[in-house]
Amino acid sequence: MAEEKNCCHKTKERSPQEYRKLINRLNRVEGQIRGIRKMVEEDAYCTDILIQVAAVNAALNSFNRELLTSHIKTCVADDIRSGKDETIDELVVTLQKLMK
Repeated sequence: MAEEKNCCHKTKERSPQEYRKLINRLNRVEGQIRGIRKMVEEDAYCTDILIQVAAVNAALNSFNRELLTSHIKTCVADDIRSGKDETIDELVVTLQKLMK
């Protein structure tokens, strides 16, 4: 049996610019995480680590905002224009999960 590549059976083709922007943000977050790990390994002071964790959270929130903006302007808008109103329900569920 072939393995599914995407759990929700949907994909999104991104422009090279959008792809680069998202990957660059993720690369920065990945670097920050490695930095935090090094701080823990080197017994850095707790508050210094916590400040870096807050920076990672802010970076991930920024990534989410970028991705959500793109999703609404493209996927959601296109689906609504084509009569797929269930996309609104999907967006609401997604927003509720993001706001936990």
